[in-house]
Amino acid sequence: MARPKADKPVKEERLEIQLWKAADKLRKNIDAAEYKHVVLGLIFLKYISDSFEALYARLQAGEGELAGADPEDKDEYKAENVFFVPQAARWSFLVAMAKQPDIGIHVDAAMDAIERENPSLKGVLPKVYARQNLDPASLGGLIDLVGNIALGDAKARSRDVLGHVFEYFLGEFALAEGKQGGQFYTPRSIVELLVAMLEPYKGRVFDPCCGSGGMFVQSERFVEEHQGRVNDISIYGQESNQTTWRLAKMNLAIRGIDSSQVKWNNEGSFLNDAHKDLRADFVIANPPFNDSDWSGELLRGDGRWQYGAPPTGSANFAWLQHFAFHLKPDGRAGVVLAKGALTSKSSGEGDIRKAMIEGGNLIDCIVNLPAKLFLNTQIPAALWFLNRARSNGHPRQGEILFIDARNLGHLINRRTRELSHADIARIAATYHRWRTGAAEYADEKGFCAAVPLARVAELDYVLTPGRYVGLPEEEDDFNFAERFAALKAEFEAQLKEDTALNQAITENLARVKA
Repeated sequence: MARPKADKPVKEERLEIQLWKAADKLRKNIDAAEYKHVVLGLIFLKYISDSFEALYARLQAGEGELAGADPEDKDEYKAENVFFVPQAARWSFLVAMAKQPDIGIHVDAAMDAIERENPSLKGVLPKVYARQNLDPASLGGLIDLVGNIALGDAKARSRDVLGHVFEYFLGEFALAEGKQGGQFYTPRSIVELLVAMLEPYKGRVFDPCCGSGGMFVQSERFVEEHQGRVNDISIYGQESNQTTWRLAKMNLAIRGIDSSQVKWNNEGSFLNDAHKDLRADFVIANPPFNDSDWSGELLRGDGRWQYGAPPTGSANFAWLQHFAFHLKPDGRAGVVLAKGALTSKSSGEGDIRKAMIEGGNLIDCIVNLPAKLFLNTQIPAALWFLNRARSNGHPRQGEILFIDARNLGHLINRRTRELSHADIARIAATYHRWRTGAAEYADEKGFCAAVPLARVAELDYVLTPGRYVGLPEEEDDFNFAERFAALKAEFEAQLKEDTALNQAITENLARVKA
């Protein structure tokens, strides 16, 4: 008699993936761009309520130094850096009301009440829950779903779990929104690479186009993971899109990060610099690529243009000089720019790049990135690393390090690629070995090269890494037919996916017209 086959072990999905699938099922006909505020607002509300309830219980117990404390005294919460949550905004109250037809009104009222009691949250929280396109049953289901996150955990554990879920949902909403999602979210692997290369252990970290705050979250995580003290860094930021700024404020608050210096104004960093006098230890940023609507004609004589007036039709070199302006004399920056900025000579951009290399001795390293990393654009991109201290005993002050990482990364779907932890470690380690003058650094054909400034000048100050690192050694066993077949299969699958998408759009339009 044949033995029955053993059941294959079922791989359990991570909590955040399970939650995302459940939340997405409740979305129904609501656009992802709108729905993200519904879901993320509830996660944030759950976080501050958990924190409040934990301290409330301690105050109510009145043990030790808390003897005689009043659990309803707002000052007790302020002293512990915990948001005060009024009775009608507490999670337990909303759970009790979750099955009522007017639950949306209660949640909006809760958000209003929390903002009134906590001035730092004024204008931050979403009030979108009583809208007609969000039916009460779906909202009640979401409240039940979010209520199960970190259930019963202590404040620190709750913050960690809820913060992780918040960050994961930000990324998933960005993927769901596609091009628009890239406006508030920089893919995590790019943020991790920037932070791993800069190593912001101590000092002021500045992002003048901070989106939803991912650069700051990763900077603080980096310090924690390397046994540093989070209080040794402070963050400064600016965002021109108010909706995105609200996401940043919630994202930082749920991580317990002080966001008092993360500012919003709709004029943006060029016209209304909220941190004019700031000189930062680190700048980490992902500004809009090739932005033509940056009001450059109003800023022709601005003092930030130390290396030349940037063209009015593209903000790339305005951003680079803005970042350099805000660095301390020994400060460093890591930023993402469109790859065209490495070679462009139009409207004086080549002269600015030359001045930054020769006169400023400012450019430390250029990393060529793989394609398909970004959600909102297919424009090729590169990382620029600036260093104000290159002229002060920098062991590599006469060189620029070029890294060509175009062949790294892996596809997470047919449209999007990400860098693995091993990829990030390889790039960062190469940079650190070179920057510190370590003897073990060596050029690697097709990947990295330390290039004298004289050689860069010979190539007319073009900074494309491929010009300097050369081609990798070809593998003897390369199978052209196999590679061609793989590319053909990928193309056909992409074509099939696009056809299905177009058909779905056509059907939806037909239903709308009907």
